[in-house]
Amino acid sequence: MLTVRADSLGRHSGQVSLPGGGVEPGETIEQAALREAHEEIGLRLEQVRVLGVLTALDIPVSGFRLHPVLAVTTSHPRLSPSDAEVAHILEVGLEDLLNPENFVAAERERDGFPQTVPAFHVGGHEIWGATAMVLAEFLAMLGWTGRPAR
Repeated sequence: MLTVRADSLGRHSGQVSLPGGGVEPGETIEQAALREAHEEIGLRLEQVRVLGVLTALDIPVSGFRLHPVLAVTTSHPRLSPSDAEVAHILEVGLEDLLNPENFVAAERERDGFPQTVPAFHVGGHEIWGATAMVLAEFLAMLGWTGRPAR
């Protein structure tokens, strides 16, 4: 499950991201991830089984450290986006992410310099940056050896 961030969220508004946020005192990373998924997309926690964590990722632009948590549900969940944080929820299938035509090289500018970054084009959205990196690690665990199509 991915989200399109609400316009009210400032610098990263409109971008595709994973549900997430900060760890509260006394929480584990896994507990925080599940709480945030419940708050942002209405995921019912009794339906979820945590499989494990992926590699932590430092994000220099924001100064955050992302700790991706991989989980599955026992059935297709009924979700509801948080109006304050989520413009809408994207349900992206593995077949879309694994399709080589959907993995592209996108152009970005940072500090006045052009950069080419890997991205996924799915469902009319571009998934890039930290979210694309987390998805790429997950797909690599499944044997994916992605190369940008264009």
